[in-house]
Amino acid sequence: MADQLKEKYPDLQTEIIAIKTKGDKLQDIVLVKIGGKGVFVKEIEEALLKEDIDIAVHSMKDVPVELPDDLEMGAVPEREDPRDAFVSKDNRKIEELRKGARIGTGSLRRTIQLQNLLPDVKIVPIRGNLDTRIKKIVTEDLDGVVVAAAGMRRMGLAKEISQYIPVEWMIPSAGQGTLGIEFRKDDEKSKNIVSFLNHADTVIELSAERTFLKHLGGGCQAPIGAFCKKQGDRLILRGLLGSVDGSVIISDEIRGSWKDSEEMGRTMAENILSRGGREILEEIYKDRET
Repeated sequence: MADQLKEKYPDLQTEIIAIKTKGDKLQDIVLVKIGGKGVFVKEIEEALLKEDIDIAVHSMKDVPVELPDDLEMGAVPEREDPRDAFVSKDNRKIEELRKGARIGTGSLRRTIQLQNLLPDVKIVPIRGNLDTRIKKIVTEDLDGVVVAAAGMRRMGLAKEISQYIPVEWMIPSAGQGTLGIEFRKDDEKSKNIVSFLNHADTVIELSAERTFLKHLGGGCQAPIGAFCKKQGDRLILRGLLGSVDGSVIISDEIRGSWKDSEEMGRTMAENILSRGGREILEEIYKDRET
């Protein structure tokens, strides 16, 4: 983002402030136990509110659907590859794995979909940055790990990807592959500077996915996936909700006009809730309270 700002405004002075969040620091604890996805943005948003920084760049899949009152997500650049990716020990594809293969992931969403694809797979919980997770293929004797393709590509690690997993096999997380630029609502200067980065089609796709997530009412405690693709004037929206153990997976797909992105998100959430999703969420939150 800094490079694109400099290209657009050669005289603009930029400084990258690296902020290590709670989610970055506590890499040996499951996200649910340390506060969910918001742990990757809280400290960054606090820096924005204190005016220590002017804009924040987030991975949108880590951003809660409700933003602080004084902040807004003002620009969404064009999406990177939204798919999940498989990185394996010997460059094997998922369908070529041995029975009982050990696959690393820290995501409930990926876990239940992997188990649905390969019922005998052994899931090994892992967290950490991309380099750490890839190294665990060797250090924890894994057959492979599942990570976001976008992160691999942005980090220059695309050559390490053994397989891009089709969205028909594994629905991504809402907002996966998408960045969001957040700033203070009263900061018109920053808003004007970054507005050129906004990508209309990505905004529409993201709107459908995050509306689905919001109306489903689930956080990272529940395995949830959502993926919207704009094709011409039409949208294809896919979504799923599963039980934590993966014994129940409810999925849906709807199509409609790009003008109805939010309505499509709400409709799909209601479809899934009415087909048993409400009971899944109630059970998850009941277990969490106890």
